[in-house]
Amino acid sequence: MHKEEVIVVGGGVVGAAIAFGIARTGSPVTVLDQGDIAHRASRGNFGLVWMQSKGDGFPPYARWAREAVEHWAPLAKELLERTGIDVALQQSGGYWIGFSDAEMRARETMLEKLRPMGRGIPYEMLDRAALKQRLPAIGPTVAGGSFCPLDGHVNPLKLLHALHAGLKTLGARIHSNVDVTHVVHDKDRGGFELRSPEGRAWRAQRVVLAAGLGNKALAAQVGLHAPVSPNRGQVLITERLKPFLPCPTNKARQTNEGTVQLGYSVEDVGFDDGTTPSAIEWIARRAIATFPILSAVRLVRAWGALRVMTPDGCPIYQESQTCPGAFVATSHSGVSLAGTHAYVVGPWMAGLSTAPEAIHEFAGDRYLDPTRSFANAH
Repeated sequence: MHKEEVIVVGGGVVGAAIAFGIARTGSPVTVLDQGDIAHRASRGNFGLVWMQSKGDGFPPYARWAREAVEHWAPLAKELLERTGIDVALQQSGGYWIGFSDAEMRARETMLEKLRPMGRGIPYEMLDRAALKQRLPAIGPTVAGGSFCPLDGHVNPLKLLHALHAGLKTLGARIHSNVDVTHVVHDKDRGGFELRSPEGRAWRAQRVVLAAGLGNKALAAQVGLHAPVSPNRGQVLITERLKPFLPCPTNKARQTNEGTVQLGYSVEDVGFDDGTTPSAIEWIARRAIATFPILSAVRLVRAWGALRVMTPDGCPIYQESQTCPGAFVATSHSGVSLAGTHAYVVGPWMAGLSTAPEAIHEFAGDRYLDPTRSFANAH
């Protein structure tokens, strides 16, 4: 197939992974990144490689997430070989922590529905005694949990660094501090022109919109529907501790450096990515209830970040029918799906592979169906 120039709008984890996947095919690729002015979820996410709860109410996402975890080890290995950057992947399983019998029953019901998806989603339900054997530090109010051996975590900042470094080794062009506001389709000659407010312009035959919260406005300019909205999550980080948490949980994870990341809040506050004492206190109290050892630990940092949420919390991937060659890609699980974005989505959007099976299920047009209702996991 002919390798055409591709412009990727957005240099966060989603855009950088897709661009990396395109660049490694030998296709010329340009990344237009807002840089530090962006509401970049990549800087504030929890770093989980997580699949055990994805797809509740939307089975295609469960299958997609199942396949994504298998791409992670090859991606981490390739990034290390190309850039020398170790993204600190640990994929030895992950725990969800429950605090009541009702939570445990609901969790098991949900996971049992998801179990047969894709190649199978394995899980174990653990009562308090069984969980205590594996995680001795759990608190007295913990009722139990679920475990998935395919889950894990990475350092999200090193992942973003490695993807950008990998892009440079592959000859991709990265332009920072670029705010793309207009995408114009040339219907006569084909291709697209992308413009910034100060009059700069770029042209390419294909364009991938991976601009996070900016996708809502940009996608509409090429006949695509991406109804994304911001959702703030606040996260805390502690001082370094001796290892006590061998696997990540949905409430805390210990990094390879010894710090413990705690999260997260769920707040509908528009584009405010700040921190609040009330949320910090709530996160800290929940963390101490989960692991009482944290009660005497010092917090060293707190920050807020904006998730890119769709109405059902699931990704959008779609090519425009009215402007062929224009694609939209958005997901608030950019870390978990990074391998799939690089090895599957990138080559497809570059025109070098066929569309992934059932990718139409992820079209943004699904939100226009008046017979369907949507509720995201948050």
